[in-house]
Amino acid sequence: QVQLVESGGGLVQAGGSLRLSCAASGLTFRSYTMGWFRQAPGKERDFVAAITWSDYYSSQYADSVKGRFTISRDNAKNTVYLQMNSLKPEDTGVYYCAAKYYGAYGRTESALYNYWGQGTQVTVSS
Repeated sequence: QVQLVESGGGLVQAGGSLRLSCAASGLTFRSYTMGWFRQAPGKERDFVAAITWSDYYSSQYADSVKGRFTISRDNAKNTVYLQMNSLKPEDTGVYYCAAKYYGAYGRTESALYNYWGQGTQVTVSS
């Protein structure tokens, strides 16, 4: 049974930082592209960042978070991270970790992900 468990969310002031973690189990972690998505109240779930490992790490970011967020993964620990710096109120939402089998193709598309975590709330106050 595949499980993705997020942690690290919370309340932070604008300009602050948070680090989200997602621990995966029940899958061959290195074979999966790992992504982070977020959903604000009343809005659709949006792509934030994704990371793929083949012979090297390849990452991709939404334009709104480039230069502020960094995605990384530790294949030995089956864990993916999202370091979020210079947070803004518009970063508020529920952040979801997701796993997509094999490869970077379509990694910005939520419909192509196979497994999802339960989400962790991030609230950025102004």
